[in-house]
Amino acid sequence: MAKKESIQFKDLFMIFLGCCLYGLGLAAINIPNHLAEGGATGITLIFRALFRIDPAYSTILINIPLLAIGYRFLGKRALYYTIFGTLMLSMCLWIWQRVPINIDIGHDMFIAGILAGLAGGFGSGLVYRFGGTTGGTDVIARIIEQKRGVPMGQTLFALDAVVLTISLCYIDIRQMMYTLLAAFVFSRIVTFTQVGSYAARGILVISDNYQLIADELMEQLQRGASFVHVQGAYSKDKKKMFFCVLAPNELSEAKRIVDDLDPHAFISVVDVHEVIGEGFTYDSPTGKKIS
Repeated sequence: MAKKESIQFKDLFMIFLGCCLYGLGLAAINIPNHLAEGGATGITLIFRALFRIDPAYSTILINIPLLAIGYRFLGKRALYYTIFGTLMLSMCLWIWQRVPINIDIGHDMFIAGILAGLAGGFGSGLVYRFGGTTGGTDVIARIIEQKRGVPMGQTLFALDAVVLTISLCYIDIRQMMYTLLAAFVFSRIVTFTQVGSYAARGILVISDNYQLIADELMEQLQRGASFVHVQGAYSKDKKKMFFCVLAPNELSEAKRIVDDLDPHAFISVVDVHEVIGEGFTYDSPTGKKIS
């Protein structure tokens, strides 16, 4: 079986760096320039504006019930990394709000929007790339996807839209437009930071343990895998290869699963430029789509 409990120091360190950068953007750019944010972070900014609650504290308070509800929907490693990411983001927000950092942009809201998107995108991208999250709406989206089959991307977009709409209670339309600019930059940068410019990745795996690996992928990532019969051109040996389409933040975990079960497996990662139709989900435990 795969070593599901394996926690990597490198992952934790990079998640910490990502949280530092994300927290810096919120404390030094978003808050001083009155830019809102989507998801759970956006809710913490609403609480700050209306009730003067420090986002460092509300980040933890919001995530406690979410993690309590969603713990059984997350793999153990994913749960540990999510808890770690939540705590690190809270700590970084607490520190950055008390460090005298002044980023002088001459009150230019356009630059503020760009910088907020860059800091948040690079920070979150690092967190996602190394298997972590900062909790919040990611947990809700994962539960809805597993229970209802709704792609995470759609749920996250809907939740962000709701939070941003509520944010109009403390920012005006002008500030909201620059917030949307920051959100656009964020979405482009976070994808680039994770794995590049493509929205999905596919892996081709040749291994004698193909069935065991496929079972682990279906159990831990809720992704289906298609078997393909292949034959070596030189040896004439017949084997089974499987192909699996993954979301960008799942690629690292999938490679770990394969390596744990068969260190000698052949793995090829391919760019998926576009997926048309739903054939690749027909054998998935939840019909899960790339979001």
